[in-house]
Amino acid sequence: MHLTQRILGFTLLGSEWVLWLLVGLSVLSVTVMVERGLSLRGAAADVEVLGRELVGRLRERDLPGARALLAGRRGPAAAVAAAGVAVFDRGGDVIAETMASAKARVRVELERNLGVLGTLGNNAPFIGLFGTVLGIIKAFADLSRNQTGGASAVMSGISEALVATAVGLMVAIPAVVAYNFFQGRVRKALGRVDGIAHLVLSAAAPAAPRV
Repeated sequence: MHLTQRILGFTLLGSEWVLWLLVGLSVLSVTVMVERGLSLRGAAADVEVLGRELVGRLRERDLPGARALLAGRRGPAAAVAAAGVAVFDRGGDVIAETMASAKARVRVELERNLGVLGTLGNNAPFIGLFGTVLGIIKAFADLSRNQTGGASAVMSGISEALVATAVGLMVAIPAVVAYNFFQGRVRKALGRVDGIAHLVLSAAAPAAPRV
């Protein structure tokens, strides 16, 4: 059997299996959206008040008080600040490197599974288009075997095949919207992390002598 005939045999399976694949991908997309929404909910905590209180205690060298302040806090900013406070008595360079390492870990956690949404947003339309092409090939193959149906049979098959493209877009559009939304949340969270990290470093700097 020629390669072309083998491929044709595969394409004659139609687009229904592609539709089921897209349904599965849509379930995966919604699952990731819910998981990221719950995970990033704690990343939006207000750190302005926390930063002021933390800097005050650090400038007074009240490290136990600073640790106690951060112990009851959740979120990436508090996690990075706690890493800096843990080595606060070892100098600014050590504090900066420790918080940079903590920020890298926090970034990985914040961006977890976002690649799934980005991949679905970029590729779901192509999967749908693939299903449409398979459906059109099957429609013409059916016409060649039964030409009494005429153009109406082909048009019916093509209209069914186009459903795959529509479903692909239905999967892709929410995934793209959610991806952009969560990326914005991640950028804001990392901005708050940078802000509190700089506050911790500023508190570690020796006070300027009074003239």
